[in-house]
Amino acid sequence: MKTKLLYLEDFASVEAEARVLEILSENDRRVILLDKTIFYPQGGGQPYDQGAIESSSGNFLVEEVRFVDGVVKHIGIFERGSFQIGDAVKCSIDQERRKLHARIHSAGHLVDKAIAELKLTWIPGKGYHFPNGPYDEYGGSLEGLDKEKVKTDIENLCNQYVQKGGKTEVIFMTREKMKEVCHYTPDFSEAKGELARVVVHDGYYMPCGGTPVSDLSEIGHITIRKIKQEKENIRVGYDVSRE
Repeated sequence: MKTKLLYLEDFASVEAEARVLEILSENDRRVILLDKTIFYPQGGGQPYDQGAIESSSGNFLVEEVRFVDGVVKHIGIFERGSFQIGDAVKCSIDQERRKLHARIHSAGHLVDKAIAELKLTWIPGKGYHFPNGPYDEYGGSLEGLDKEKVKTDIENLCNQYVQKGGKTEVIFMTREKMKEVCHYTPDFSEAKGELARVVVHDGYYMPCGGTPVSDLSEIGHITIRKIKQEKENIRVGYDVSRE
């Protein structure tokens, strides 16, 4: 059994219908398994969604969302009633939480885009796209660079992209195609015939499994907080304006 991940294609949706497959208990909370979901489970440096799952017989508060072996676990508590296996339910995510996470996540992509445009030979690594101090990490060195100038150049380019705006596009392609169009392709296991997801911001292709903004203009002002060398890695700390 695998959960269909609706947010991969329709990342802008905040509501969707689904069907209950299983109801479990985990510690002091309940776990709801659905046939499909718009709830984003924590991963890829992005926090999980929160929200509600509702039917005529129950209202479930989703406090945490996790992805385990192809299945999305909606973890939380029943505020009212309960569900039965096979029930049709309505899923609604916390829109403000998702919007902030999408803005932070997409801002991280624009940092990647700016670094590529500046022709810095840094190799993208992990990203941390949580509200408390987001950053992108790269393999590379700051030796011989004017760190403050680089910091300013990245920030200026990022905000130029935001001011220009542009619709986000999602494309599914093979790893071989990704190597042709993406600036950098991370190592990942790809089953035969399986397509990987790529997000396109203003002509820049990035492997991504998260929830981006629909248009770059939604991100708001981006600030580069600091650029710091940490052993063999460079950490670029950034933030977005809070509305």
